[in-house]
Amino acid sequence: MAPSQYQPIIQSAAQENNLPVRLIESVIKAESSFNPRAKSHAGAQGLMQLMPGTAKDLGVSDPFDPAQNVAGGTRYLGQMYNKYGDYQLALAAYNWGPGNVDKAIRKHGASWSAISKNAPKETQNYVSKISKEMGW
Repeated sequence: MAPSQYQPIIQSAAQENNLPVRLIESVIKAESSFNPRAKSHAGAQGLMQLMPGTAKDLGVSDPFDPAQNVAGGTRYLGQMYNKYGDYQLALAAYNWGPGNVDKAIRKHGASWSAISKNAPKETQNYVSKISKEMGW
């Protein structure tokens, strides 16, 4: 469960993008442990660890603002879900990038189980951790 100050933001973003609240909470927990000032070595920022270019594309002007970050990150995750029609592939694309997921699908098949062994260990662990929290 998300800290109380983030619950309304998460609920609103999840509802707007037709995604489960628990999924957004699990992504935030995995990405930043609910630290709105988090910054990765690769440059990803905020609660949902948006890369600067992705944040800009999503209309996020301040990735450290929880409301903007969660709205943008949830919209992006929703786009990935709409593209792949599968939560695990959407999570893989969120973490590894949709271009990499597309290449893996062309080579190995259109399911997480088909591409997972060819994904980076970080992505394998990421999808596994969130899937476990979601009960998949």
